[in-house]
This record gives sequence, C-alpha cells and structure tokens, in this order.
Amino acid sequence: MTEFSTLRLQAGLTIPEAATRLGYNEREIYRWENGEVPPRSTVLDLLRTFIPAPEEDHSDAAFTFIDLFAGIGGLRRGFDAIGGKCVLTCEWDKYSQQTYQANFPHDGHKIHGDIRTLKSENIPAHDVLLAGFPCQPFSIAGVSKKNALNRPHGFACEAQGTLFFDVARIIKDHQPKAFLLENVKNLVNHDKGVTFRVIYDVLTKELGYFVDKRVLDAKSWVPQHRERIFIAGFKEETDFTFDTMNVRDALSGPKLSDILHPENGSEKPDKHFTAGRQARVSEKYTLSDHLWQYLQNYAEKHREQGNGFGFGLFGPNDVARTLSARYYKDGSEILIKQVGQAPRRLTPRECARLMGFEKPKKADFKIVVSDTQAYKQFGNAVVVPVAEAVARHMETHILSAVQPKKTSKARKRA
Repeated sequence: MTEFSTLRLQAGLTIPEAATRLGYNEREIYRWENGEVPPRSTVLDLLRTFIPAPEEDHSDAAFTFIDLFAGIGGLRRGFDAIGGKCVLTCEWDKYSQQTYQANFPHDGHKIHGDIRTLKSENIPAHDVLLAGFPCQPFSIAGVSKKNALNRPHGFACEAQGTLFFDVARIIKDHQPKAFLLENVKNLVNHDKGVTFRVIYDVLTKELGYFVDKRVLDAKSWVPQHRERIFIAGFKEETDFTFDTMNVRDALSGPKLSDILHPENGSEKPDKHFTAGRQARVSEKYTLSDHLWQYLQNYAEKHREQGNGFGFGLFGPNDVARTLSARYYKDGSEILIKQVGQAPRRLTPRECARLMGFEKPKKADFKIVVSDTQAYKQFGNAVVVPVAEAVARHMETHILSAVQPKKTSKARKRA
C-alpha cells in the first residue's frame, strides 16, 4: 500500500472524493494510489489535513461556535482568540476548504459543503453562530453586474440572496446564545433599505433576538479601506451596543509598508512569491507593459467622461483600496509603485498580511492553492483583526450568557 493510499483511507475519502478535494483528475489520483508516480510532498501534506482528529471534549472551552460561509476562517480566528471552540464548519468552495483545512487541521470535524443540505439535526449544539453570508447580491459591484445582465439580486436572487434564510433556519432551530453576521456596507442601503429591514425583522421579530449593528472600516487595523457591516445578536436581553466599541483613529492606522515584502534581505525567500538573497518580489507580479498601458488608457477615457473608474496606484506610505475577489484579473485596484518599471500586483503573501491573517514580515499562514484562488479567497475574506476586535467587544456578553450552562455542567460532573 502506498503512502498516498494509506493517507487517503485515513481521511475516509474515495478516489473521486480525493480528486475533488485535492483538485486533480481521477487518473492522476489512481497513479499515486498504485505507486506509478509519487505525488508531490505538498499533496501529501494537504491530504494529511483531511484526516479527522480524535473526537475532542469541548467542556473546557469558554464557549462553542459554528462557522457558516466560513471562507478561509477570518471570522473564526476572531472567536478562537477569545477562547471559543469551533464545532462545525460550512463552506461550499472546494479551494477555500483546502486553505481552511490546511490552517485548521485539528478541528475533529469535516467541512460541510452546501448549507442548503445542512440539516439542523446534524449540527452540534453551540453557543454562538458566525456567518459571513454571501455578499454579492447586496454589494454595489454585485448589484451593478446583475442589473447589467438583467438578473435579480438581493432576496430575489435564488442562488445566493436567500441563503440568509438558511442562517435564520439554523438560528431558529438551535437558539444560540449569540450570533455575529458580516456583510458588505451596501447591505443597509440595498433596495432602498428593504433588504436590511427584512433581515432585521427576521432576526428581531421572528427569532426574538436583541440586535445591534455597526459598519467598521478595516483601515483602523490594516492598511486597507474596507467597510463591512457587523450584525450582533443576543438571545437574552443585554446592554450590548457597538456604540461603546473602542476603535482606533483610522488616520493613525498602519501603512502599506507594514505588509509589503521589504526586498532587502531581512525576509526569507518565500516559495514563488519572492526569491534571491534579497527576497525580491518575483517578476511575474509586475504588470506587462501592454497591460499597464491599457489600464492607463482606460483610466484616461473615464476621466474624460467624468467618471472615477481607474486603477489605484500606491506607495509604502499609503492605505490601499478594498481588495476584491476579482484582484486576480489585473490587480488594478491595488497596484504597487516600482522605480523605473511598471507597477506590480500584491503577492498572495502580502494579501494575507493585508487581510490580517498573519503579522507583518511573517509567513505562517499556509497558502496551498494557486495565486488565482488565493486572490479570490483573500478578496472575499473577513479582516482578522476587525473580527477579533468585534469578538472581544462581545466577549463579556457571550460569557455571561454561557456561564449558567457551564456552571450547571460543572455541578453535574461533581
């Protein structure tokens, strides 16, 4: 039996499932299975992350939570930081699943795919529900695109908009002590406020939760202008309010120099992102002269028409625009100036830092997918320091709601 075969069986995967999870065709999987050719070590490392950890005892955790529309775990990291224990993860994108499992390998549970097939009876008991439910139906970019294609958006968008009601279904069936939902700022204004009013009424009037919201700009924590709405709810009446949340002055926030590769040898070379003794950014991230000229012409055309469309060019002392899931296309929203040549895209490693998944000059977040998929994942993610700040603001209210349950369990064990 080959090492690949052993690991596949430990992970409980069939050949087709292994092909899907690893992102290869079945023919290649069979070649590894039979020992015709050895897989790369990165494939074996990724396969090891699919092996379920032994069932864990959550009784010592401060609280438990589930992570819906998990992406690559941005919201989750905030609640891990305050002592929570994730007991269920749901994320439909197979590439995001790979990144998630590589960075949270010891969860003890498999990632569920489609929330629409996630039955409430199969969800473990939990204290807190997290959900960064799909934002495309509500975002300005998403609405503009769907209008141009004459497609419905918001709750009329059956593909994504109605997924909020799956969140509501799970909240109704499990009655968690608290929840945190995250979405784009435009959620509040979508359809002249009707969309948010429906969401708010469902959460408060139908489900009976006490709800507060706040739009936060990530540039207080990372060098990126990124506004997102956070909606917190508690089952029992509480004095929780976002108004008292301590948010640092955005003008004194970090700059891009904090997250860019220094390119001076103080950082180790990082896979194909940087190379050489100075760990300089790979040339492949520099725009071709043709693409750079196209972007300049495009921007000039729209300036003449009085529009604001165009690329964003930034230096180390600047704060970037919002990183989007389309960044892989041309990187035009965040281009980094270079002396004597065309600007460059951010590397995926810099995107990880820009989104707060790792500290400046660190390389400890595992990027196990292609650059294209990595850009999509970071562009769709929640900024980790913002999630942690919100979690810490909710912490005392969560613990006070959970404490009676913990005390009761401790008495039973005694």
